[in-house]
Amino acid sequence: MKTHDTIFSCKEFLMMQIVLYSFRRCPYAMRARMALRVSQIDYEHREIELKAKPSHLLDISPKGTVPVIWIRDGEQEEVIDQSLEIMKWSLKRSDPEMWLSKDPQLNDAMMGLIEQNDQTFKFNLDRYKYPHRFGLDDPLPFRAAGELFLQELNSKLLVNRFLFGSRLSIADAALMPFVRQFSRVEPQWFEGLELAALKSWLEGLEGSDLFVSIMARHELWGKG
Repeated sequence: MKTHDTIFSCKEFLMMQIVLYSFRRCPYAMRARMALRVSQIDYEHREIELKAKPSHLLDISPKGTVPVIWIRDGEQEEVIDQSLEIMKWSLKRSDPEMWLSKDPQLNDAMMGLIEQNDQTFKFNLDRYKYPHRFGLDDPLPFRAAGELFLQELNSKLLVNRFLFGSRLSIADAALMPFVRQFSRVEPQWFEGLELAALKSWLEGLEGSDLFVSIMARHELWGKG
């Protein structure tokens, strides 16, 4: 049985078919869903099993990772299979909470921090969380490297409520799922870190209506 999520309708998209392939626990999919939600874009949510990927997903994106968004507008089709690109696609069309800045330098700074997260922090996170997957006996050097990045974020959050000021931005939404994942590898150790501002930021985002809404459970698409 197909499942359909009605978010909010934008007149611009009423004649489009917009489909998101997603997996609830994937941090990349989380940030894509947050951007779609805040952009008030109506789309069809297709929750998948990573071990049983649907043929249409593999047809449009052979790499087979999520999230993937498929847009059909008449005879035209578009596929976006990178989470950050999905976020930017959504926000460039509808950005009511101003997650993107009109200041090019500020946008560049936000994208730079996201790149640091996606490249360096994610590298260390994966090896900390899954050391045996990478043939490692000791994950602690990667935990320590990840902690340095968290200290950098904490320093920013000592100055402002969010990473780039007093309001939520694309950077907060893009980084939060990965910080959340890091915090859950060894919760007791994480709780002992002196990162009060970061912990408050994470707790606030995890408890927000936005995050709670995008973490709602869905039936698997095509099942039933």
